Amino acid sequence: MPTTNIPRGLSLGRYVAEAGSRQYAADVIHEARRSLVDYLGVTIVAAFDETVEPVRRAAAKWNASGKSRIVLGGTTTPALAALINATATHAMDYDDVHYLGAGHPGGPCWSTALAVAQHIDAPDQAALGAFITGFEIMAKLGGGGVPGVGRRLQRKGFHPTSVVGRMGAAAVTAALYGLDASQSLHALANTATTAGGLVGSFGTHGKPFHAGKAAMDGILAADLASEGHVAAIHLFELEHGWLDAFIQDRQVEVPPLDFDTGSELLRNGYKLFASCRATHASSQAAMELAEKISHSSVQSVHVKVHAGALVTAGNPDPKTPLEAKFSVAFCVAMALSGYRLAWSDFSESVFADERVTSLCKKVVVEAVEGQSPASAYVDVILDTNDVLHAKTAIILGHPDNPVSDQGLEEKFNSLVRPVLGEANAKTIIGAAWQFGEPGSLRDISQLLAGK
Repeated sequence: MPTTNIPRGLSLGRYVAEAGSRQYAADVIHEARRSLVDYLGVTIVAAFDETVEPVRRAAAKWNASGKSRIVLGGTTTPALAALINATATHAMDYDDVHYLGAGHPGGPCWSTALAVAQHIDAPDQAALGAFITGFEIMAKLGGGGVPGVGRRLQRKGFHPTSVVGRMGAAAVTAALYGLDASQSLHALANTATTAGGLVGSFGTHGKPFHAGKAAMDGILAADLASEGHVAAIHLFELEHGWLDAFIQDRQVEVPPLDFDTGSELLRNGYKLFASCRATHASSQAAMELAEKISHSSVQSVHVKVHAGALVTAGNPDPKTPLEAKFSVAFCVAMALSGYRLAWSDFSESVFADERVTSLCKKVVVEAVEGQSPASAYVDVILDTNDVLHAKTAIILGHPDNPVSDQGLEEKFNSLVRPVLGEANAKTIIGAAWQFGEPGSLRDISQLLAGK
């Protein structure tokens, strides 16, 4: 791990404190709105998912009052609304992904921005700027690509969304509260000492809860800082800080905290499959072969993926739809069987499909060091020993192979129209595309009541 004399904490605090006066480029604002469209779609459809219901019920017991909207529900305090909503965002593993390693920023950052802004009646433009600020903080702290922070956290067993998501949410809240640089740094430092979230919980209710708890803890951290709570502000330095604790062998390349050159938001990605990102490249390749095979003639399937794919999606024999989302082998078998890996495909019925279950047993997944995380190779070996080959050079949805605005709208409509109806879906997506303009936050908040 490199060392530096530059006070990283000071840089972080100042960046958050300047959120209210910062001017954002048009392409950054547009990308924030794209992220909001995606966030709203995946959150609305999952509002009552099996992973979210226990969180809703537990939060209801607190009987907390506030003006923050629970998606398709009532209002409560910002921390609880963000807890529930961000859990829903991540429930189907269908939410956005930062391809340089910071995890899934939309859930913690948008849930926090909306909940806090609703509660304090913040201007729409302030909510937009706070989201962008939180996203940049989360992405800078968790970025760096394969040798960087987020990917190394995963190798060590920690979920980046949970770890740096808290920091993103704290930055969003501090920006909306108008905290100064010192207070903002204390808010971030509070999240550093409470960060956690284990990869071992993937395939259970614990993974989406990571996003919800990150949002909740970020708000709490900023609330404490606003009241004068003093935290260990040295935790963001590269000696004896949070990274030393999480990555104790120091085998990590920490990217600089350079907020002046380029926006991390422009490197955001969007999912077209409702499963762990690590399954996407191989599933996309397998879909090319679905119509070319007869399942009875398949001898074996050989898949080559980036080594990190088996850290998060290496389950060879999932037993539940949620576990299936974290299995390269099962997702490839689904894709070869004609499934599009939509959210509705991950149900108990897929386990009754013998095409999928029999193929899954024939899939061998090889992790290849140095292979791009956005790529995959799939070979289907037939009984005749003929080989059908397909590859994904760059996953669709990656910033280097982006989903169009129209593609995001199609995803949104497929998720929201069945829940809210065509007219309401049209209104809410229209407000999302104009978010930051006066009245957009109000329109979204009203429709999220689901009444």
